[in-house]
Amino acid sequence: MKLICIGRNYTDHIKELENEKPTDPVVFIKSDNAILLKKQPFFIPDFSNDVHHEVEVLVKISKLGKHIDKKFAHKYYNQIGLGIDFTARDLQKQLKDKGLPWEKAKSFDGAAVIGTWLNKEEFSDVNNINFRLEKNGSVVQTANTSLMLWKIDELIEYVSKYFTLKIGDVIFTGTPAGVGKVVANDKLNGFIENKQLFSITVK
Repeated sequence: MKLICIGRNYTDHIKELENEKPTDPVVFIKSDNAILLKKQPFFIPDFSNDVHHEVEVLVKISKLGKHIDKKFAHKYYNQIGLGIDFTARDLQKQLKDKGLPWEKAKSFDGAAVIGTWLNKEEFSDVNNINFRLEKNGSVVQTANTSLMLWKIDELIEYVSKYFTLKIGDVIFTGTPAGVGKVVANDKLNGFIENKQLFSITVK
């Protein structure tokens, strides 16, 4: 399975990191070693002093597809979820400054949280989903999928130009503003609407 991640898909997050607004979706890949095992804590890696949480709505691909037209994209997924794209921000900056790939900062062991999946039919409109991340009981990230620069079906159309989408692949659709550093003993809880989809302890 592939973890296909979208960067810079919320304007407020682009501004908070002082990035340039892209003309096309920013796409990168996390490998499957990055998936945090269920009921396991997240361990801050020893090569970073600045790991950030980035909460994201997830889409699980349910049908093999390539060059998918946007108008048919809704047929290629039937589950929506929530997760975290953990990022070693200090290492990412070093790599970006040198024009090097991001994998070491984005795809290290445990860097991808995948919460409980919900059936798409539970939502009247996947482009109007509220989600949030709470850290130690306080809301640190909150947004609605209506604020995405590229909506879910547009992302599927775009990504499938470059990668064949396979059953079980997961798309991380981008994070809103509010990303921040995690430290040992932090408790991270993720919600879609009022349903808690994951609970992670940081070690």
